Amino acid sequence: MFEKKSGILLIAGVGFFAFAFLSNAVVPILMYRHLPEKSVAEVVNGNVRYQFEDLAQRYPAAFERAYGTPPADPRQAHEWYNRKCAEALELGRKIYVGEGCWHCHSQFVRPVSNEDRRWGPVSKSWEYQNALQRPVLFGTRRVGPDLSREGGRRSNDWHAVHFFQPEMLSPRSPMPRYPWLFDGAPDRPNARGLALMTYVQWLGSWLESYPYYEDYAPTPIKAVAATE
Repeated sequence: MFEKKSGILLIAGVGFFAFAFLSNAVVPILMYRHLPEKSVAEVVNGNVRYQFEDLAQRYPAAFERAYGTPPADPRQAHEWYNRKCAEALELGRKIYVGEGCWHCHSQFVRPVSNEDRRWGPVSKSWEYQNALQRPVLFGTRRVGPDLSREGGRRSNDWHAVHFFQPEMLSPRSPMPRYPWLFDGAPDRPNARGLALMTYVQWLGSWLESYPYYEDYAPTPIKAVAATE
């Protein structure tokens, strides 16, 4: 058996599988075993809070219907926003999975082929040590771009228009429309639409070099206003 090509290929295949398992599973487990898994509430950070409060300002009526009114007291309001943001993240991930977004978008920047130049910093194991990454959505297809670093790259109104009618912003886009995330128009997202936008804006928000969208690209609303 070991003298035949098929035997050599079999041994090589098993060997590469074992090496991949050790390097991609066992080693990261040993390296990060001391890190506790964060809950959804613990992954709420200042960057995603900024985006969540931005949703409240852009779509006040929709936001109030979905989450209510924050307390007048600043300290209580801070805790309220954190709690509601965590709820939105949890629901947003469920919608992301349920709508099949993970079929066309990966969430893992690989250390090959200049991926960091296309999508951002290569993904690290510690980024997936939280409840919103269970199970992880690494993905294998990239019909659309990798979303590991999507948070903050575009404004909430950009995402609203993109979810409502993708081809308005990305001509010839194969992405389907999601009108059921809105109450009739892209400026009227419902609770599910707000939650999905919050989740997308969370992706990569934990990085120190988080790129706020004002410094990345103008929003569609600003672009339209500039032509008037």
